This record gives sequence, C-alpha cells and structure tokens, in this order.
Amino acid sequence: MVSHAHPGTTSSALTRLSVNVASLLGVPRAGYGHLLGVAAEHLHDDLCRAPAATSNRIAELSTAHVPWPELSLLLAQQSAVGTFGVWDYLITSAPTPLEGIRDAAAHLAVVADTSTDTLRVTEDGEQVTISHVNHADIGHEAACAVRGYALGLYRQRLGEAARRRLVPLRVTLAAEAPRRHDALIELYGTRAIDFEAPASSITFLASDLTAPTPHAQPGLSAVLRRHAEQTLATAIPLHDWLDLFRTALASANDGAGPSLAGVARRMAVSTRTLQRRLDEHGTTWNGELETLRRDRITRLLHTTDLGMDAIAARSGYADARALRRAVQRWYGTTPAALRSAARGCPDTVRP
Repeated sequence: MVSHAHPGTTSSALTRLSVNVASLLGVPRAGYGHLLGVAAEHLHDDLCRAPAATSNRIAELSTAHVPWPELSLLLAQQSAVGTFGVWDYLITSAPTPLEGIRDAAAHLAVVADTSTDTLRVTEDGEQVTISHVNHADIGHEAACAVRGYALGLYRQRLGEAARRRLVPLRVTLAAEAPRRHDALIELYGTRAIDFEAPASSITFLASDLTAPTPHAQPGLSAVLRRHAEQTLATAIPLHDWLDLFRTALASANDGAGPSLAGVARRMAVSTRTLQRRLDEHGTTWNGELETLRRDRITRLLHTTDLGMDAIAARSGYADARALRRAVQRWYGTTPAALRSAARGCPDTVRP
C-alpha cells in the first residue's frame, strides 16, 4: 500500500476529466470555475492534487444535464489509456491483467481519494470480482455515476491489457435501476446487470484475467510501482485545512446557502469539531459564509446581467434590500455602482 495517500484530494487528471466531460455536456463553467483545482495552472499540472470536493461538485452539476448512466459512459469514453498516467500503465503493462488490477488497487491513491474510495479484488475459484466502494457525501445521482464509471473504467483497462474484448459474467450496482439501460449495456458489454445491490462490482472469469499480457516486459511493473510511489511523494495538495474547508463550503453552495451540518458532513467531522477547527484558524462559520456570499455576489454582478432580486435569491439573501445592505457594508457603495465600476474598470472598487 502506498505511503502518501493525501486524503481529501484527487489527481489533477481526474479533475481534468471531470471538467472536460462537463464542458462536453454544456455545464456552465460559472457553476464550478471558482472551485480549487480548476484554474488552468493547477488543472494542467500533474503534480497538483485538487480537493475531492471539486470533482464531486462537477459530477453533481453534470447529472443535472444527463442521467447518471449516460454520464458514466461518457466519462469512460473520455478516459483513453494514459488519461491517468502511471496508474493506467500499472494495469496495462503487468504480466497478467489480474496482477495489473491488484497493483492498481494498491495504488488507487495516485488517482482517487482513498479516504472515500476503495478498490477491492477478490478471487473465488474460477471467478474474480472487482468491487468499488464510494463513501463520498455527494448527491445520489452523482454517486451512482461515479460507481458506474469506476466499474466501466476497470473493464476498459483490463481489456486494453488483454488486448481483447472482455465480457463480464455479471455486474452489480449499488443504485436504483434507471429507466434506460442502453448506456450501461454499452459500458459493460453485457445485459447481466443487477441493481440495488449491497455493493458495486464487476465479475470476470479468472481465466480471462490470468492469461499473460501480450506486451508485458519483465521488471516493468516494479519500475511502475516505484514511479507511482514517487508521484504521490512529490504531489502538491492544493490546500491546507482551511482551503479544504473553503472548497467544501463552495461546493455545498446550492443557491439557498450551505448549512453548517451539511459542510461538516462533507468533511466527515462533527459540527462542533468544524467550528473548533475554524476557531483554530482564526475565523468563524459566519465569517466564512459571508466571504463566500460576497465573492459570489461580486462575481454575479461583474459577469451577469441578473437583477438584484435574482442575485439575492442565488446568494442566500432574503431580498434585494438585504443584498444592498450587504454590498454597502463590504464596498461602501451600491450593487449598481459596483457593477458599473466593474464594467468600466474591474479594479476600481475593492472590499
């Protein structure tokens, strides 16, 4: 097992994939462009690791545009071998596909947040079952898409290792049956899909995964494992604890305003612990919430033509009057004046 897991973060490659698919689906960038890890200098730097909350929020926004089975399929279609760097080659270059998926399970932290995601490989006589468990606190549809995609990705990589089409014996999904199964049948190459299962898994004949990989090179797997360890050892998580909190706060903002309990749940701590950690960092829940609202309102005033009532509703204020009072307190001016100043000279008014 790897020694540098960087809990709470995922690879920039996973964030890039999420952003790419969201763009293909027409998800407005305004909904996620402000999240930590999406800036170009971080998105295209393979040393950076973004908060897991960033890709989770993008998945939530994406499932508002397409049903989760279609999102799972699209994610897989955009995951060509090499998308996840060394982690992909751990599977495709091992002596057998089975050894490759074992290495991938041991080094899942290269790609995913292993504090919430687990890949397990179980051998049972003539069958091998690969399970993916996801405990992230994301919307039901988005969670289903993540689980569905993960199983499809494993099948895809194993087939690339074997250099032939692998048909699973069965697939189980910890999800309610969708109205249409077409996307999942294409993703898994089988109709043998069971829903509402205790865990999400994909099962193959052991003989499919133990046959020698056609292009394996002796000793290459050991080199790739060392490279995977080095990748994690030199990674740069894009947060200290306060940054992680702010990303969770921003990703929980659904327009009505995030709740203390909801953000605490996303960070897997109690509300009391969350407030104590904020105090240790010299800030408060109310202060952070006001900063989030200020930034959101400023962005909406600068980049949209929405009216004051609409901006107030999207920012958790009761009405335009409350919004005007807040802007006056922050900037010493009115929302209209702030918008006009930004259109003429973006740096004219500062908080």
